[in-house]
Amino acid sequence: MRNPVRVLLASLAVVGGIVLPAGPAQADVQICDQYGSTTIQGRYVVQNNRWGSSATQCINVTSTGFSITQQQGSAPTNGAPLSYPSVFLGCHYSNCSPGTNLPIQVSRIASATSSINYRYTGGTYNASYDIWLDPTPKTNGVNQMEIMIWFNRQGPIQPIGSVVGSTSIGGRSWEVWRGSNGSNNVISYVAPSPITSWSFSVLDFIRDIRARGAINDSWYLTSIQAGFEPWNGGVGLAVDSFSAAVTAR
Repeated sequence: MRNPVRVLLASLAVVGGIVLPAGPAQADVQICDQYGSTTIQGRYVVQNNRWGSSATQCINVTSTGFSITQQQGSAPTNGAPLSYPSVFLGCHYSNCSPGTNLPIQVSRIASATSSINYRYTGGTYNASYDIWLDPTPKTNGVNQMEIMIWFNRQGPIQPIGSVVGSTSIGGRSWEVWRGSNGSNNVISYVAPSPITSWSFSVLDFIRDIRARGAINDSWYLTSIQAGFEPWNGGVGLAVDSFSAAVTAR
């Protein structure tokens, strides 16, 4: 698949009969380092996060998201994925997005909203939206509670744990899974068919796991992330745009 490259053309201004460029073109950022990251919009972090494989993975970071441009690994579908390239607001393993107000205690959240546009291709993967919470305002290491929203699932893969029922959140139906990966607890919400674009309340999902007794209002929201977990393939998968905002009471 062709590597997508954006070309930003500098606008021109005429001053005293001389044509002057308004500014230099800004190229995309290519990241192949295992845990390489960069920031976009002065607000979000985009990370390669190839945590489960030594094989090459590269992402092309744009001003609004990223795409996978190289993915050379392959993992058994009954085990863990290769990686989690993603864009996030908040703190992840001591990497905090610029100016973030996370971690924030659940009781202090007035609203938490997000918008996402995914682009899909072939391979075995999920399009996973992660919401992380912990009993403490933790900015490093693994948090105790992970909410996973599976916007898309391709191939013979499944969430951690087992099915515990179904629910309706944000006007959509979800199959609910619950389990643990040995490091943290996970509640997953699986869409019955692929979702490519959605604007929604993150707080609705937090309220649902609170009602299930998984957390309480004293816990902290630490990060909101959107990306992909590939087992194989996935070149061309993209988060074309992402936004998230959390306001305090």
